[in-house]
Formats: sequence, C-alpha cells, structure tokens
Amino acid sequence: MKLSKRIKEAQFSPIRKFYTYANQAKKKGIKVYHLNIGQPDIKAPNSFFEAIKEFKEEIIKYAPSEGIEILREAWFKYYRRKGYDIEMEDVLVTTAGSEALIFSFFSVADEGDEVLVFEPFYTNYNTFAKLAGLKLVPVPTSINEDFKLPDIKVIERYITSKTRAILYASPNNPTGKVYSKEEIEGLIELSKKHKLFIIADEVYREFVYGNIKHHSILEFEEASEFSLVTDSVSKRYSLCGARIGCIVTRNKELRENILKLSQARLSSPLIEQYACARVINEEDEFIEESRKEYEKRKETAMKILLNNEKVFSFEPHGAFYTMVELKGIDGEDFTKFLLADFNKDKKTTMVAPATGFYVSAGKGKNEIRIAFVLNPKDLEDALNILLEGLEEYRKRK
Repeated sequence: MKLSKRIKEAQFSPIRKFYTYANQAKKKGIKVYHLNIGQPDIKAPNSFFEAIKEFKEEIIKYAPSEGIEILREAWFKYYRRKGYDIEMEDVLVTTAGSEALIFSFFSVADEGDEVLVFEPFYTNYNTFAKLAGLKLVPVPTSINEDFKLPDIKVIERYITSKTRAILYASPNNPTGKVYSKEEIEGLIELSKKHKLFIIADEVYREFVYGNIKHHSILEFEEASEFSLVTDSVSKRYSLCGARIGCIVTRNKELRENILKLSQARLSSPLIEQYACARVINEEDEFIEESRKEYEKRKETAMKILLNNEKVFSFEPHGAFYTMVELKGIDGEDFTKFLLADFNKDKKTTMVAPATGFYVSAGKGKNEIRIAFVLNPKDLEDALNILLEGLEEYRKRK
C-alpha cells in the first residue's frame, strides 16, 4: 500500500522527536527536566474547574459551529478590554490555535500558493501549510541581529505572483522576539501594495517583559480588511489541554467563508467552551501574575546563559522561549547526548533542536530552543546541567 505524499513529507515535531530517549532515561531512574516544550507548570485557574462543576446539561450536544454565545461574548469583551475595536461577530471559536491556523491557510490561499513566514518559526506552521497544499517561503532572521525583521525592501524580494499572505507571530515562538510598531507597519504597507493577507499569531500577547510593548494587528484600522488574528487560551490561562482558541477578523467576507470550515467540523468541545468563557471573563489578574512569574524565569535563564562563553543566547522580549547558539555543536546530536549519555546526580535536561523551526536547508543546525516553563529553582538546575553536559560533549567529540 502506498502512503500519500502529503503525509510522508510531513515532519515529526522537533519538540517531541526525542521523547523515546527521554522515556528510556526515565526508566533508568533519571529525572528529565523538560525545557523542550511550551507546557506551563502553572496551575490552571480555579474558575475553569468551578465552571465545569456547574455545567448541568445532561446531553453533551453539538455546539454552534461558530462557538457558543457566552464564549464569543467573552472573547469580544476581552479584546475590548485590550482597547481593540472589534464586534462580537468578528470572533469565531476554534479548536485551539492550531485549528485557527489551519482554517486561516485554507481560507486565504489555494493549493500551490505561497505564504511568507519569518524564519525560525513555530514548527507546526509547516505541517499545517502542507495540509492546505501551500508553500511556506522563509524570510530569514538571525540570532546575531536579535531576530529583527529585515528591511521592507528585502522582504519584498520574497514576494512572487503566488504569494497570498504574510504570517508572523509576536511575541514569537521559538525566539521570544516581539516586533515593534514600525516593523508591523512595514508588513501592513507591503500587504496593501501587493494585496496580501496578514495572519497574526498572537497567543502570547500578554507575555512581554521590561519596557517592551506588544502591538496587535488589531490596533491598525487600515489592516482591517486583510488581516486576521489566531489566538488561544492554552498559554495565557495555562489551559493547553482545553483546546479552545479563536480567529478574529473584521473582514466580513472572510469570516463568513471560514464559517464553512467551522460547520464542516461541526463544533469545538462544548464543556471546554463553557468553562473557558468563565476564565476569559474573570482571570485578567491570573494572566498578569503568570506574566510576572515568566519574567522571573526569563531573568533566571538569562543570568546563566548570557554570562556563559559556551553559548550565545538571545534575550527574549516575550513569550517563554529563547534560542541558544551552541557555537559549532550539532543541536540534534547534543539533545540525544543529554538524554542517552549524560546525567548529573541522576538528572538531565531535554531541549528542542532548532532545525525543525527552519525550512531552509542547514539552518538552525547549531541552535536549540529552550522553554523556561519550570520554576526558577528547577530551571537553574536544568540549565546548569545543560552547560555541564555541553562541556562534556565537547570533550568526547
């Protein structure tokens, strides 16, 4: 039997690729610190569980395809609290941010079309694009230049007759970069000129640090007709497993056509929608407390990484990731080494090799992504183990 070209060309997640080695280490009694995946260890809000307990429906029926009204209203009020001028009808509930991205790709481009994306980027963008029959065209950014966007004239060189959209994430996964107002205005200018959609992944919106400010595409009225936001409760409220997200767009024609896809998959989970509505309405303080905690973790990580000559690290502006350059060491081989051949006091660290966050051949080979999702004490231990492992790896090689 022959498998499809589509599935054979899909990549394994670099975030989960080495779990076999991690599981083998655990069977040997080794504690594995997971810095490879953006799974917060912060407890979900109590309001989520309280809402589930209060759910009284005896039949778990299909929800409206666009999302239950109380959840759409909660999203609407949330965005209004942020100062974004949207209406409730601009919100469509999705099964997490992943479905929001998939629906976006299917809605703005046809098979064989192209979408610009800034490299490195969230690995699943590539898989979602392939499902939609699209080609992601990587526009390179560099750790040596703080992952800033290239000049608008440079970006424009990547636009062809097949380009249909520009996709970006801010705050960014995997880099932690937050794009400036001027950078986003440049993308808007390009989109106007070339009649392109902008897909803005804003799932880490609140997680920004220091004097950095996040600028949503929703701030820019001139982008209303060609932009859409993909969003999720996963990281903001520490509800990764709830699988609830949304698409926000003020383009009525686009919104009505995305609804066709929503109807085809029937509905997102009913009980989770009900509970997430409560959370979104009540947990602004939870978000801020989480942001403060991640900032502490970022500071812990930077004290270790920025002052160590073994690595070169980007100091993230937001999200809870950073990219680390290993100075000539192969990221995949080193990740495997940490799990299979190294431990300190029966403990080791798991990271994500960076090659899976690129599509350009050879890019990211000497980089890893670190997620600072552990408490500061464990994070410090995990990073020190990583650096000792790196020293041992160099000796053996």
